[in-house]
Amino acid sequence: MLFSPPLQPARLIKRYKRFLADVITPSGEALTLHCPNTGAMTGCAVPGDTVWYSTSESKTRKYPHTWEITETAGGDFICVNTLRANTLAKEAIAEGQISELAGYSQLRSEVKYGAERSRIDVMLQAQGRPDCYIEVKSVTLAEKDQGYFPDAVTARGQKHLRELMSVAADGDRAVLLFAVLHSAITRFAPARHIDPVYAQLLKEAYDKGVEVLAYKAALSAERITLKEPLDIVL
Repeated sequence: MLFSPPLQPARLIKRYKRFLADVITPSGEALTLHCPNTGAMTGCAVPGDTVWYSTSESKTRKYPHTWEITETAGGDFICVNTLRANTLAKEAIAEGQISELAGYSQLRSEVKYGAERSRIDVMLQAQGRPDCYIEVKSVTLAEKDQGYFPDAVTARGQKHLRELMSVAADGDRAVLLFAVLHSAITRFAPARHIDPVYAQLLKEAYDKGVEVLAYKAALSAERITLKEPLDIVL
């Protein structure tokens, strides 16, 4: 995914009300950005870090600038815009970067499914093959080089695991794809210390046939590409 026009840098002052962040540009201009991440953003919103933001051409947006990436004082890049994870996953699948998901002729998004009225992020289909249901999760929580999901208790994530288990039980492919969007992360595990219920459900889902993948993105202020498989410890 190429950022066009290029992202612009600013210094983070503070994030507040979940959806807003105040920054100062290199020229000294104060801006309020839209923050498209409702999570805890642990380690991703440290005052003084560099924020890379995009600008919408829409004339109706109250806050035309969107926080896309954090560049930490240590030089790590973190994509905090959780909406990008699905786009990155679809691009990686289409370009053959995820070998486990190759060989399908049709890709659909936001397909309704399941007893709990969910929408699957990506559905892959091909003649003569079971449908492949893919739930995509964005991973930005890092403790040194260890990545974790979730960064807060997630009832929604628990629901998605139950839905995927039902898909696998019906004979279709059920895949949970963790899009690792933090440059420091080299391995991945569920955040048992944050949401033990989710961690236990994930292990149960894996034991019942849900495939679990983690792919790391190459990140910069110019481009993000999802392409490197990571080890997972359940």
